[in-house]
Amino acid sequence: MTDGPPIRATALAKTYRLGFWFHKKVQALRGLDLLVEPGQVYGLLGPNGAGKSTTIKILMDLVRPSSGEAQLFGRAPGDPHCRSMVGFVPENPAPYDYLTGREFVSLAGRLSGLRSAALTRRINEVLDQVGLSRAASLQLRKYSKGMVQRVAVAQALVAKPKMLILDEPTSGLDPVGRREMRDLILSERARGTTVLFCTHIIADVEAVCDRVAVLVAGRRVREGAVNELLTAQVPTMEGTFENVSEATLRQSGAPIEQVVTQAGRLRIHASDAAMQTLLRAAVNAGGRVVHLAPVRFSLEDLFLQALQEAGTSSVGADIS
Repeated sequence: MTDGPPIRATALAKTYRLGFWFHKKVQALRGLDLLVEPGQVYGLLGPNGAGKSTTIKILMDLVRPSSGEAQLFGRAPGDPHCRSMVGFVPENPAPYDYLTGREFVSLAGRLSGLRSAALTRRINEVLDQVGLSRAASLQLRKYSKGMVQRVAVAQALVAKPKMLILDEPTSGLDPVGRREMRDLILSERARGTTVLFCTHIIADVEAVCDRVAVLVAGRRVREGAVNELLTAQVPTMEGTFENVSEATLRQSGAPIEQVVTQAGRLRIHASDAAMQTLLRAAVNAGGRVVHLAPVRFSLEDLFLQALQEAGTSSVGADIS
């Protein structure tokens, strides 16, 4: 029985001590709050050094927080019961080279309590699911980086976990492999599995995640449903003009966010209200409106905006 959400983190902080005498300190997490509800695909997005992998290591009880608390299904991360409900793919999987793919997944299944016919059936299912059925008899030392990533996903799936924690699961995959990984995550969500998806690839987050948290320098600087975060932005319009100068449009007094001159045309970004004023000014001056369309605010725009507001100079900051 579970008596809490799949993931809850409260004021989570982690400081690493480095150097020969451990005098140097690096703050990887600074008061992180996180709540992941059942059935969600929750994305952790951030640049390198933002604290994503440290968060996952704390949730998997691989490192202990300096302060704060983390829980899986209402229990401490090291609790054997809650750990049995979690499948984990680390950022850099390092399985034993001389096992075959089938043997490695079989080992994971046995450690999870699967036996005999049920184990054999499940091994075949997950190897087929990740596209490794034909390579199942090869030793892992002969696998490419992408194949190692796939077999790591297979071992995480073998026991049908209630939650998957994936740390950069598309690393080393080609575009087809990345697409297949996204499809796999969506199929697990359809099955009711909760997924924590840690990555720096923005397109993958936008494609599969229900909610996303943007981490910068160990702090959560954005959090919410992907659609809500994107639609909350002030709408911007793009207009392309001919036979009118930039100076003439600026004389209208409407604020212009961006202007690009290309092949004798002006391409302008402005708010919806400002664009209406610019359109009237262009027509009154004898200009021509070639194109007018809303600018789609993407998750990449949101991410870059969050980095700018937080100040990228603080990423990975040391403490003397």
